[in-house]
Amino acid sequence: MSTSETEDSVHAELTRLRESIDNIDAAVVHMLAERFKCTQQVGHLKARHHLPPADPAREARQIARLRQLAESANLDPAFAEKLLNFIIAEVIRHHETIAGGARTT
Repeated sequence: MSTSETEDSVHAELTRLRESIDNIDAAVVHMLAERFKCTQQVGHLKARHHLPPADPAREARQIARLRQLAESANLDPAFAEKLLNFIIAEVIRHHETIAGGARTT
C-alpha cells in the first residue's frame, strides 16, 4: 500500500469515526432534552405541593446508581458522577425557578 493509499485509508476511517461521534453527540443532546422535559414536570409537581427543589437522598441514590452503571460500561465512575452532579445542579436551578414562579402566581 502506498503512502497516499494509507493516508486515504486513515482519512476515511477518521471520517467514519467522527461521523459516529457526531451521531452519538446528537443522541446525547436529544436524551438530555427528554430528561429535562421530565424534570420540568417534576419541578411543577414539587412546586404545586410545596416540596423542596432539591432531594438529597434521591440525588445520592442516583449518583450511586450512575457510578455502578458507569463501572459496568467501562466508563470512569468519577467522570459519570461529575456529569450527573452538573445535571442535578441545573435541575435544582430549574426547580427553584419554577417554585419562585409558583409563589408569585
